[in-house]
Amino acid sequence: MKTQRRGRLLISVAAAGVAGIALAGCSGGPGSGGGGDDEGGGGDNVVTIYGTIADTEAELLEESWADWEEENGIDIQYESSKEFEAQIAVRAQGGNAPDIAIFPQPGLLADMATRGFLKEAPQSVADNVAEYWTDDWAGYGTVEGTLYGAPLMASVKGWIWYSPSTFEENGWEIPTDWQGLLDLTAQIQSDIGGPPWCVGFGSDAATGWPGTDWIEDVVLRQSGTEVYDQWVANEVPFTDPAIKSAFDEVGKILLDPNYVNAGFGGLDTIVTTPFGDPAAALVSGECTLHHQASFYDGFITDAGGTVAEDGDIWAFITPGFGGETGDGAVVTGGGEIVGAFDDSESTVAVLEYLSSPEWANSRVGLGGVISANKGLDPENASSEILKAAIAILQDDTTTFRFDASDLMPSAVGSGTFWQGMRDWVNGTPTDTVLEQIEAGWPSS
Repeated sequence: MKTQRRGRLLISVAAAGVAGIALAGCSGGPGSGGGGDDEGGGGDNVVTIYGTIADTEAELLEESWADWEEENGIDIQYESSKEFEAQIAVRAQGGNAPDIAIFPQPGLLADMATRGFLKEAPQSVADNVAEYWTDDWAGYGTVEGTLYGAPLMASVKGWIWYSPSTFEENGWEIPTDWQGLLDLTAQIQSDIGGPPWCVGFGSDAATGWPGTDWIEDVVLRQSGTEVYDQWVANEVPFTDPAIKSAFDEVGKILLDPNYVNAGFGGLDTIVTTPFGDPAAALVSGECTLHHQASFYDGFITDAGGTVAEDGDIWAFITPGFGGETGDGAVVTGGGEIVGAFDDSESTVAVLEYLSSPEWANSRVGLGGVISANKGLDPENASSEILKAAIAILQDDTTTFRFDASDLMPSAVGSGTFWQGMRDWVNGTPTDTVLEQIEAGWPSS
């Protein structure tokens, strides 16, 4: 969300309901556009945007385009919802689509495009995408050869958050491979006499997505890019031994009551713990290790911690299994793709701005997020961990893959996969979970 959304905050904690855009409103059938058409609907030069980015992040989002709105005489009206994944289709079908939607999952954007709801990206947006984004990122907004959406923000996933001072005091070393991470986990458990890891899957309607991130990290690192890409396309099903192996490896941590859930209770608290809550446990020292994306530095800061190599909390990338292709980092990541249900002049202008380096630098400069836009100045990032994440994204030697669940059809990616992760940590056998997830894959 899968989002930012600080990165993936997008799927988690939205506060607004779904009525706001209706006030700015529009009418019309599928694909007919939203509330900001210059010829009617919400009024001249009003552009409505619907997404999952909420609370403080939503305020920063609106601040990021405020000057541009004034300069261009366009009123952008943003609404967030924790029910975005379900409501966007309902609204499109009912003729009440927003002008623009910020999709946390490319797979959901693809669903909307193939059903005829989305407009093809205008040429000015296509030009921005070609100039400022890699072919991989352009591909996340492309459906059957047609560009429908432009990337927005991004996150680098797979960071392991820890306290540098605690590691130094105990003589713990940063692991260089996956087995080393398992060995470190066992060592910490032995040294402190309790579980090292804190884990939270809770995210309202999206509960379970943090678990998919663990699986995706291991599939990519253990089996490589070819298997990962085939898995996204269901050429390698969830029941394949490569995917089961990833579950088995992750289970060595997440299913071991000796290792989880520091500060919250037993394994039964994984699903009920909101994904943002472990930040406070990290800062207080109740928790030693936590797996979460680059956007999590904002949660740690909000919890009173400083994020730096010599600060309260720092992070290292989940190590690989050895033998990965390339000389750079091997990482998964996420982000949002912006698509439009309307092609009015004002909507096109907003789309063009959101796909530009000017917007990326504006938003990143406000703190808490990053972007993969090649026109972004890394020095605008608000923390060292975000600068490190940008460096990874901009490094040509990095092996990067978008969050698999976000690329899969929504029936799986934000459906049976999320549910499967909830069932799995609550005790359902792995083979049963994999069969149930795979059963959600659309037949056509």
